[in-house]
Amino acid sequence: MAWFYLILGGLFEMGWAVGLKLVPTLPLKFLGFLIAVISMALSLFMLYLAQRTIAIGTAYIVWTGIGAIGTLLVGIFCFGDSAGFWRLFSAGLILAGVVGMKLSA
Repeated sequence: MAWFYLILGGLFEMGWAVGLKLVPTLPLKFLGFLIAVISMALSLFMLYLAQRTIAIGTAYIVWTGIGAIGTLLVGIFCFGDSAGFWRLFSAGLILAGVVGMKLSA
């Protein structure tokens, strides 16, 4: 169950970044901040639940990796961010590190 919490927390980690990105585009600016704050709180709570069982170093790296790579992909597919070779290569290195941490746990 801890890994489920950790993955869910990583997805909510993406939510706060996307919420902040949406602030200028929403008619009611506070909605973007509200999305960000709620996502941040849920993300941290899920990390708390996961790290009770999973080693904190592993949990934190996986949590931030999901958030970082997921946000990168949302940026590329939803906001037209660059998908250049070096950005994707670097994201692949992050992913390799996250998988390595999971396998070594």
